[in-house]
Amino acid sequence: HGNPPAASTFYTMYPPVMAPQANMFGNVPGYEGTVPGGGGFLPPPMPTEPVTPPQPAPENPEWSIPSLSEDEARKAFKEFVSSHCCYSDAPVTQGVITSMEPFNTFRYRLETFTESRSTEWAQKPYEGEPADFYTQPAPQPWEVQATPPNLFSDHKVKIRVPFTSSVKECNTCHATGVEQCTECNGCGKKACWVCDGTGVKLDAACSHCNGTGKESCSKCNGRGKKECQTCKGKRQLLTYIELKVEWKNNVEDHVVEHNSGLKTDKLCSVNGKELFKNSQNLVSNAFLLKLTRTSISLFQRQTVELIPITRVNYEWKDNTHAYYVYGNEHKVNADDYPATCCCVIL
Repeated sequence: HGNPPAASTFYTMYPPVMAPQANMFGNVPGYEGTVPGGGGFLPPPMPTEPVTPPQPAPENPEWSIPSLSEDEARKAFKEFVSSHCCYSDAPVTQGVITSMEPFNTFRYRLETFTESRSTEWAQKPYEGEPADFYTQPAPQPWEVQATPPNLFSDHKVKIRVPFTSSVKECNTCHATGVEQCTECNGCGKKACWVCDGTGVKLDAACSHCNGTGKESCSKCNGRGKKECQTCKGKRQLLTYIELKVEWKNNVEDHVVEHNSGLKTDKLCSVNGKELFKNSQNLVSNAFLLKLTRTSISLFQRQTVELIPITRVNYEWKDNTHAYYVYGNEHKVNADDYPATCCCVIL
């Protein structure tokens, strides 16, 4: 066994193997279910050690409740209205705030950072890569090294699995490097666009095609053939098993009922005041049970936030209205805004 020979020596001893792809399916141990187009997600191995040391909980979290001033409420309302072309600013400039009601709520967020892997047979134009099929046993799918991204961020990579590559003739062009032009069906000419192929324009011979009704095909420069799109003119294809690795941050939120009238789904787009944050290899099994069949959990993080919500009541034209200012970003929700119009773009 020992180490494999260098690439130059390898090609001298063993020219690239021209093996039909169909005969290779199921012949790589550990990849028996791999087919063109994907073989599905692979069962994960047993949980590994934490990616980074666990983070301790903060010793003295600050529990003070943030409050919203009238000036901040007006400013947020003004920015909200100015972002809507069909909203008049009269309620902002003429309305009078009568009261402000806090409905601060808590959000518990569990993030589970996972990794999943799948394989499929793939091919690309052959450009001299080592045809290393069966020169050594191919590493198992979960043994292939892949560099993860920053924790709790989504990312995907594709990796050519070592010792699964072989060379074959391109079956699209039959190893010629060219294929028939579909624009002219291999004729090299097509109907003249000026005379629609009649050869006549304004009761005279078409000057564009000299009365032939045909013109040279621009897609193939009149050759009737063009570079094969499968092998890019290389005549050969490198066939290999491609490993797809996906890291995903799975987020599950639970918001304490706040009874403010603001829909809870609005809070997904804002941040709150962080009161507690803790990262561990495993902090909860509840959500993890949904993931174990197709992915492995690398890390989990739990966060408790205080999300500020203020209902602002105001009067305009002797009527009472309200809007909500929520999140650290001071987002505004005003479903019953009283001064809108319908615009028609012509």
